Amino acid sequence: MSQDRISPMHGIDTVALDWALRMADPARADWDAFTDWLEADPSHAERYDRAAATLLDAEEALAAHPEVETPVEPEPVRRSPLRWIGGAVAAALVGVIGVTAWQDRPQPYAVETAAGETRQVPLSDGSTVTLAGLSRIELDRAEPRRAVLSRGEALFQVRHDAEYPFTVQAGSLALVDLGTVFDVRLGQQTHVAVAEGAVMVDPKGAALRLDAGQAVTVDGHRLLRADVPPDEVGGWREGRLAFDGAPLGMVAQDMSRFLPQPVTVAPAIAARPFRGTIDLDAVRRDPAVLGPLMDVRVRRAASGWMLEPRE
Repeated sequence: MSQDRISPMHGIDTVALDWALRMADPARADWDAFTDWLEADPSHAERYDRAAATLLDAEEALAAHPEVETPVEPEPVRRSPLRWIGGAVAAALVGVIGVTAWQDRPQPYAVETAAGETRQVPLSDGSTVTLAGLSRIELDRAEPRRAVLSRGEALFQVRHDAEYPFTVQAGSLALVDLGTVFDVRLGQQTHVAVAEGAVMVDPKGAALRLDAGQAVTVDGHRLLRADVPPDEVGGWREGRLAFDGAPLGMVAQDMSRFLPQPVTVAPAIAARPFRGTIDLDAVRRDPAVLGPLMDVRVRRAASGWMLEPRE
């Protein structure tokens, strides 16, 4: 039997189908619980994909077969997992189309994080994306080997497939995985750093290859390559932010993703370069530690903390 199609005789994955039904209904969608279920087992993403495809096929099949009747089901004392569609309707759908696997149709979704939050997003191909705070990634279940980082920072741990490479669009910058763990940060400048394997940057243009321990910063139309300790790549997951000459304005923007309140910088010192490593836990306990570290004055502002020149 083909792996792309499962006969109704082999049963329906009712748990995955229930999640597909719940997430299709805005009144019942629970993103936190859904993400927890996906992360509980790597196989859950594929099972969900199959269930979601079943519902899409069902809608099309019923539209194409108006003669199919869906008997009205009396309200039972205890509802089945298919709460808002009803067991009889579900049976009619399966009778028409069976349970199908993933079809080549767009099924986009996005994952976002709040300030101070990190979230791990497992993908159906075995890859994983970890989002920093104030970040957003756009994905498509029909195209699991492609991601669009539209805000913030993400660490990609990619299962390599030479025939089907993983691609990332980060702002205007295109990236292609060559067997990799790499970090991408969007902000005043786009920054890419590789911890393992390699990444091809701008494959249709500069075609710059980054190997483990290398990074690139996009400065206007220039790609500035630099070396970076591999163990510092994605260090924010352990509460560390390392910078080598980044302007204070960008440093503050990066810190704000991991703190409950934002950090801003006075225009007079926003372009000043900073080199060093920031302990995020220490900053959360007392933002004043940034003063001697950055040679600035730290002032409590209405919406957070302001870094100003020393008087």
